[in-house]
Amino acid sequence: MTPVSSRLSRIPASARWSVVLLVVVVALIVAIWPRGGGGSSLDAGGTAQSAGPIPGATASVSPDDLAAARSRAALAPCPVGTGAAPASSVLRGVTAPCLGAPGEVDLGAATAGRPMLVNFWAPWCLPCRRELPTIESFARRAGSSMTVLAVQAKEGSENPVLALALLTEIGVRLPSVVDSDARVAAALGIPRVFPVSVLVRADGTVAKVLPTVFEGEQDVADAVARDLGVRV
Repeated sequence: MTPVSSRLSRIPASARWSVVLLVVVVALIVAIWPRGGGGSSLDAGGTAQSAGPIPGATASVSPDDLAAARSRAALAPCPVGTGAAPASSVLRGVTAPCLGAPGEVDLGAATAGRPMLVNFWAPWCLPCRRELPTIESFARRAGSSMTVLAVQAKEGSENPVLALALLTEIGVRLPSVVDSDARVAAALGIPRVFPVSVLVRADGTVAKVLPTVFEGEQDVADAVARDLGVRV
């Protein structure tokens, strides 16, 4: 018998099994620990939270499945521009796919000449799920005085059916685009936390980036009045 085997034989069987169980548990934790690509979300207090894996994010989506999901969601049409974006617009030349219908949106042109609230969200973000109905309620209140646009962040954009299913479930029909290449986020200078709202002036310049969770319609209205100078 080797010295190592001799020493092991003196360890009680129950202790040896405990060591084996500990090794197995550690191995399982390492195997399932999330690895990047998820981004962050905000809790109710505005604290950044690490995101877990995105179920189904890499699943293939057939055209029929996407069309059916769009039909169920019945989102408001994406904005359509009436002229060129001003030279000052940070969104000039930035395009993004419309979530609710086929086609690309030229965001600089589509939002030119009107103040705007842009709300970034992700399908796995629980605070986003809570906030989106509030953003939609504010959009109804604001009417034609400003544009309110939802943006599905790059994180989770691989499967638009997941995003459409969430909006269908919570009954939100905001006009929405997909920031599949993160160009919208980069243009507006947002941090990698969700949700985050951006207030944009009529000339396309950024008035304020708000990495916060709005708890009520009036909270949104107060921020818009304070930082954008629009009262609704």
